[in-house]
Amino acid sequence: MASIRDIAKMAGVSAASVSRILNNDETFSINENTRKRVIDIANKMNYSKSKNKHGSRSSGDELTIALIVRHSAESELDDPYFRFIRRGIEKEAEKWRLRVLRVFRMRDKEKDWEQLGKYGAVVMVGEMTDDAVEKAYSYNQKLILVDNYTKQPKYDCIQTDFAEKTHEILDTLFRYGHRRFAFIGGLASKVTSDGEAVHYKEEIRAENFREWIKINNLEHSAEVYQGDWSTESGVVLGKKMLEAKELPTAVVVASDPMAVGVYRAINDAGLKIPDDLSIVSFDDIDIAQYMTPALSTVSMNAEEMGCLAVRLAKERILEDRVMPIRVICSTELKLRESVRDIT
Repeated sequence: MASIRDIAKMAGVSAASVSRILNNDETFSINENTRKRVIDIANKMNYSKSKNKHGSRSSGDELTIALIVRHSAESELDDPYFRFIRRGIEKEAEKWRLRVLRVFRMRDKEKDWEQLGKYGAVVMVGEMTDDAVEKAYSYNQKLILVDNYTKQPKYDCIQTDFAEKTHEILDTLFRYGHRRFAFIGGLASKVTSDGEAVHYKEEIRAENFREWIKINNLEHSAEVYQGDWSTESGVVLGKKMLEAKELPTAVVVASDPMAVGVYRAINDAGLKIPDDLSIVSFDDIDIAQYMTPALSTVSMNAEEMGCLAVRLAKERILEDRVMPIRVICSTELKLRESVRDIT
């Protein structure tokens, strides 16, 4: 059962105001729209008859966001991007007195899909196959997708502008005189409803790298190297890149942890950044600015993406909005010492 403070927080009024409204205090003067809003929220949060006729719910379930993730706590240590998204979700939920419950990981073989129907909203973080997303949606239409690039219009979706940012990086490098390019990144993957990972090369940054190269007629002087997303993979792919007959002058790396590995491969080969190769990456992890030379990278406020997911979920829970929306989160290209103008 929600408290008066919970209702006040969600309605944006004081607890005293909620108390007087719910107690029908005729001496209390307040805007009629505000009064109605408080009563509506109180009904939703206290399981009104109109809500309960859809099935019994445990106390507090309507104030709970069911969280579905791809990554384990251990793998998040290697990928700060998803760790920050989850931190934002938990932080914003606490602000609004909502509960977050990680109901299962997509990679789990056994998943209780039916339980999704009892929660106030569902947030799925990461790329899942269309069948997996549709299965979650079939149990709860208050579904918010985070870092999922589906084009289906019926889901609330929070995405990055990595496609446009990849073009911006390459436009900048081209302006700096670079004409030979390489891309190093991980393979894309989606998780099925059965928990299986399906890998493919059309990762959003890699695909937009290929698109830009084609638009600018530079296919003869650009290569794409893809593996997994680890630092070790960055080393391996970096060494493979350096075996080419003609080296690139600029390298786009899909993540900062992979860029750390690419740095190692370049240093081991006796080459220098940015004298021999310029490097730009994605993530802007804490150590990026302290690398030698400081790594140029794309900064994304992943924690804010998590916060946004909760705000969208809150709108769905309170039925303030029924129209699905797509949010494109802006990023910032931070050029540091790893890029050289060769014009």
